[in-house]
Amino acid sequence: MENQYSGWRRWLSPWNLATIAILLWLAPRLLPHLGAVVGVESGGRRSPSYEVATLTGEALSPAELRGKVVLVNFWATWCGPCRMEMPALQAMYERHRGEGLVLLGLSVDRGGEQVVRDYVRERGVTYPVAIVGPTVEAAFGGVRGYPTSFLLDRGGVVRHEVIGPLAPATLELAVRRLLDEPAPNAR
Repeated sequence: MENQYSGWRRWLSPWNLATIAILLWLAPRLLPHLGAVVGVESGGRRSPSYEVATLTGEALSPAELRGKVVLVNFWATWCGPCRMEMPALQAMYERHRGEGLVLLGLSVDRGGEQVVRDYVRERGVTYPVAIVGPTVEAAFGGVRGYPTSFLLDRGGVVRHEVIGPLAPATLELAVRRLLDEPAPNAR
């Protein structure tokens, strides 16, 4: 009997257990990025219903954005990873807005509108930004951490969801794939 279990004991070494734990921890964080690379839809087929007023006073809703690929990014001024990904988001917006990409930054800050206005001005953010509350977060199925991003196709359907900072290379692939798809009325 002792020999029968000695193989299992060797397999359950601290290094193997640590490796398994790390892989289990990484899997849910890497799957959205893998989905962006291979084209798997991680967001299901939901179409969020929301309306926001941007800092410039523009009202945006799915009806106004239909026909556009929309990257919705929930963020906050106090969020370190949000600050780190902002330059890459701005570059993505500048590169693809002429092709039909809308980047919508949704701030969850509670410190007042002027704090957010100053923040985006200091960082040279030119994409639409709005301050939102729990109702808009709920429209996207809830937000469990910041930053959280949702990539919607031209029909307003969530195709990718990433909790945590976006990887620019995988984001580029996912955005390009959706920009290359025909508009819903062209199908």
